[in-house]
Amino acid sequence: MEEKSLRITGTDKTFFNKITKTLTKMLIPTKIGINGMLISIKRNNLLRAYEAYENSDANYNREETEKKYDAAYESYLEALDKYVMDSIYKKVKNNTASEFEKEALSKYYEVTSLKENEFVEYKNRKQKYLLELDNDGVQLSGKEKLIARYNEFYISKMDVLYKAILKNYSIKLADTTNAYESSKEWVYTKIFYTLEEYIQNILSLKIRLGEDESVNGVIKDYENYETFTVGKLDTKDNIEKNVLLLSISRKLFTHSLPLIVAIQCYEKLLKDARILVQDTKIATKREKAYSMLINLFEDYNVKLLSTKVYWDNAKEREEFKAFWNQYKEICKLKETNFIEYVRQKEILFIKNDMKKIKEDKSKTDYSKLITYYKRKLIDYGAMRELRNAYISQGKYTKKLKEVA
Repeated sequence: MEEKSLRITGTDKTFFNKITKTLTKMLIPTKIGINGMLISIKRNNLLRAYEAYENSDANYNREETEKKYDAAYESYLEALDKYVMDSIYKKVKNNTASEFEKEALSKYYEVTSLKENEFVEYKNRKQKYLLELDNDGVQLSGKEKLIARYNEFYISKMDVLYKAILKNYSIKLADTTNAYESSKEWVYTKIFYTLEEYIQNILSLKIRLGEDESVNGVIKDYENYETFTVGKLDTKDNIEKNVLLLSISRKLFTHSLPLIVAIQCYEKLLKDARILVQDTKIATKREKAYSMLINLFEDYNVKLLSTKVYWDNAKEREEFKAFWNQYKEICKLKETNFIEYVRQKEILFIKNDMKKIKEDKSKTDYSKLITYYKRKLIDYGAMRELRNAYISQGKYTKKLKEVA
């Protein structure tokens, strides 16, 4: 009797567990349906408030419509947040979630993990995440009128959020204290990642819709960037891609990534490119890396430093003026003697970089690169080897002299 009773109890437990699981599965779609309707209502309210704000008169009811828009936006985000926690979380917990839903929840936790130590980034990243989540649903709905209305709001709000995220990174890089010194390498990575994310998701949408004239100046750069989206990228490709990202950012994020921060980003890429040149063993690959470095020197000096108005260091300003005058003189050769123009330009860039390396305080060992540079100068006739040699550290070393 005791054994029979135990078996019945066990069976009953299994039976009730099955019922509970079935009820849970039945309730989850209902919950999704309720949340879906709520999100739809909040979204429509938001779009009306946004359109009213955009069309409002700055001298009449701008402030009032802005308050209504902000309130509608906050209510909309709350509904999306509730959807993640009430629906997606429960589906993942009950093992009924799709791969998309599992990934969505994983990204949600990735964003919320920033809350304790990076609140500013968390605040902007969470908004961006929730908008992206709903945007996916809107685009799949097939409702053309809704998609058109939502695209206008979505692009506008995403521009604001991306600018805020990049501005936060800029503050960290511009900080002169040691508070962020150990993590600055990671900040560079985040800047390039965020720029690429914006170009893939927002700039591409703007170009496809063709309604924003501000993107006309970056279309060529965007097309060049697209060539880096196919196939596996090596170190050289990644550096070139990041140079393009910075070039686009100078036109789209002038205030969020100010000149001082853009200079730091370029100097980071210059350091990576130098190390690549000196560490590459295969001659053909090293020459390609060197060509990229020369192009990077030109971008850095022509597109950035030549536009710098205020210099903290008077000596650096005078040195750049002297460099810039030499560069302009060399550019005069471009039309009449292109080969000589290229030769003289490379010599100028090499000599200038050798000087920068000597003043470098990072203690990076560039000895192999200096040797490579000197060989280039000898090949170009800008430096010559003297016949006599001297002993250095037990080895005979050829004397080198710069040609006047």
